[in-house]
Amino acid sequence: MSTCRVCAGPLTEFLDLGAQPNSDAFLRPGETDGEFFFRLAVGRCGSCTMVQLMEEVPRERMFHRDYPYHSSGSSVMREHFENTARRLLATEATGSDPFVVEIGCNDGVMLATVGRAGVRHLGVDPSEGVADEARAKGVRVRTAFFEESTALGIAAAEGRANVVYAANTLCHIPYLDSVFRGLDALLKPDGVFVFEDPYLGEIVERTSFDQIYDEHFYFFTARSVRNLARRHGFELVDVLRLPVHGGEVRYTLARRGTRPPTAAVAEMLAEEERKALAEPATLERFAADVRRTRDELVALLKGLHADGRRVVAYGATAKSATVANYCGIGPELVSSVYDTTPAKQGRLTPGSHIPVRPSEAFDEPYPDYALLFAWNHAEEIMAKEREFRAAGGKWILYTPRVRVLE
Repeated sequence: MSTCRVCAGPLTEFLDLGAQPNSDAFLRPGETDGEFFFRLAVGRCGSCTMVQLMEEVPRERMFHRDYPYHSSGSSVMREHFENTARRLLATEATGSDPFVVEIGCNDGVMLATVGRAGVRHLGVDPSEGVADEARAKGVRVRTAFFEESTALGIAAAEGRANVVYAANTLCHIPYLDSVFRGLDALLKPDGVFVFEDPYLGEIVERTSFDQIYDEHFYFFTARSVRNLARRHGFELVDVLRLPVHGGEVRYTLARRGTRPPTAAVAEMLAEEERKALAEPATLERFAADVRRTRDELVALLKGLHADGRRVVAYGATAKSATVANYCGIGPELVSSVYDTTPAKQGRLTPGSHIPVRPSEAFDEPYPDYALLFAWNHAEEIMAKEREFRAAGGKWILYTPRVRVLE
């Protein structure tokens, strides 16, 4: 792909992370033949500045009945989504018979709070497995990909929405033109679209290149989101920095002329201009930092292996697929990955084929070192596994730089 999916402007590639598998395709041992790979590379649009993948992976390969990610899997994220629901209920889902729609509702952790408040709601998610879990919480779900036709169907059956919300979902959807036509059809005249996704500024600052994988097609900035919104008759009216998932931004969009932008929008745009975020030279420096991180991490792991140290990993995340496959980390350097998700346990990590074991077995016995793939949950994990360090174990981190926690 050589043109931008948003504006058809020219794309310039700045980072190639090589052949990568589907990041959530955890295979059974003995079933790795014919595994799907694609070239994971990132480019910048010279017209609207949107940073995006150079190749699109078919959505059905990523989002299906057996999609293994669960939003409720972390206590930090459960609290985040419950607080988000309460905020939306207090500020947007007001008046007579308010209606809240969530794109990518996953297992329903956010909408369950909305439902308990007695507010009419609907989740839209293409993955039947997590949708069933949401329904078990009392959440109403339509199993579908969100696009213009989906939105038109919802509006006809349910009426228009006060707020449409999406978390870690909009960046997954290459066909944003259809999404925005759907939003225009579904939102009330004064309704808002609120979404939160990984922030390019944090990715560049932290060298968190593992935020780049098949599901993350776009990497947003306030500037690129403002450009995107204006193309479709909307305006960026608010931004909020969030600490979750390694640094995200919550963006609020409204139809042009219905709400004035907050001061936070101008402040973030000015900060991005000062830092030259999404400018070619900045992104080239980021690519060089990524290559340095790869070299340092591989050197560290090979040195520990040569010294006879036992090294494992913690967190079989989607992000870890990028790290393991780009760096060439397999079971010879990292013997296993420990994870809390039952659907991943007993399987192999995508591409790198490292065995996934239950986190309950982490101490059988403790390893010498643990590579923390789930670094965005470091505080929660290290508190849970404090006995590992007490027993002399050491954590390995690779963002914002490769280091061992003594």
